[in-house]
Amino acid sequence: MSKHPNIVHQYFRKKFPDGVVIYVKVNPFHLTGIELTRFPDGSQEVRELEFDDEIFDDLEADAFEPCNALEFNLYYTGLA
Repeated sequence: MSKHPNIVHQYFRKKFPDGVVIYVKVNPFHLTGIELTRFPDGSQEVRELEFDDEIFDDLEADAFEPCNALEFNLYYTGLA
């Protein structure tokens, strides 16, 4: 069992004018996460990432907005 089973991930989204949407899932304890890029044709690209302790400042500076876990996970699992 994990030493930290109660980690609450944080989710962010940025929409671009060309229809591309980038979702970011951040584990604030381990500073790891997933970047999910959705393209207008429905295809997607997934990358696992490691962040530094300034990730939240970086996301804000890059105009990412908070989104919810359900939205991220529906796209991540391919259900939406």
